[in-house]
Amino acid sequence: MFTVIRTPAWAVFFILTAITFSPAQQVPPQTPQTAAIIGTVLDVTGATVPNSLVVLQGPDERRTFVTGDNGFFSFEEVKAGTPVRIEISAADLKTWTSNEIVLQPGQSFIVTDISLGVATVEMAVSAATPEEVAVEQVKIQEQQRVFGVVPNFYLTYERDAAPLTPKLKFQLAMKALTDPVTVTGFGVNAAIYQAAGYLSYGQGAAGYGKRLGAAFAGGYSKILLGDAVFPSLLHQDPRYFYQGTGTTKSRLLHAMATPFFTRGDDGKREINYSNILGDLASGALANAYYPSQDRGAGLVFRSAAIGVGGRMVLGIVQEFVLHKWTTQHSSQR
Repeated sequence: MFTVIRTPAWAVFFILTAITFSPAQQVPPQTPQTAAIIGTVLDVTGATVPNSLVVLQGPDERRTFVTGDNGFFSFEEVKAGTPVRIEISAADLKTWTSNEIVLQPGQSFIVTDISLGVATVEMAVSAATPEEVAVEQVKIQEQQRVFGVVPNFYLTYERDAAPLTPKLKFQLAMKALTDPVTVTGFGVNAAIYQAAGYLSYGQGAAGYGKRLGAAFAGGYSKILLGDAVFPSLLHQDPRYFYQGTGTTKSRLLHAMATPFFTRGDDGKREINYSNILGDLASGALANAYYPSQDRGAGLVFRSAAIGVGGRMVLGIVQEFVLHKWTTQHSSQR
């Protein structure tokens, strides 16, 4: 048997009113604590830069993004309130870095003014010393031969040839003196003297041997003294400097002046004391090994005159003839 409890109408009304007008217990919406950074990588022309590396760098985070063909990048859930920077790099372009960015919670920040310039090309240039340049130029000279056979080492086609060190002057002299063609030339010279009966050594093998020794002694002393020893002591260049341009008269005068004028190691034009002294010294030495009847002061001056005349003729031939027949020279003018 049930007992029905009757609630007064006024009580029911009171309860419903209390429920209706009581403060709502609502949970306030949570404010997001992260933000986003987006942007597009452009170069100085305004074109998008694909495959560029975008780096988000903060105190406690580092993230990367590689752009696609549209150059767009995006970083989501970036911690708000923490300073970050965007650094962008791409091949052959300068690296671009943003100013410091501090995001607000829920903010979507667009990075603007991105412009990657062309990177500066840095080349390491090793400047060769004059000595190193001279070594390379002498290597070329040592390959120069008329018709590919006769040595033509004492000719330079370089207008501003580097000065030779004493070592290189002696190197050129020994290269010339030990060349098979030069050695053969000494033998031919002795044979000509033998046929002419010059130098009173007599005939036969003994006479030829003495003439051959005299040819070697004269050739070695003239080249060593005139092209190596004196040029080293007096700081002069023993080479012939090919002119190749200008009037025929100017080139002819340049060639004929070779026995009397040369270039100093400082590049200035000087009296050719080296060759003059070399010829005189070689003639003086000849007095020591020539037969007594062939000696005398006349031998010294005759030797010097022959040296001057020979270099004058050789200079003319070098200037006007041998250039076209000399192989392995450094330049064509």
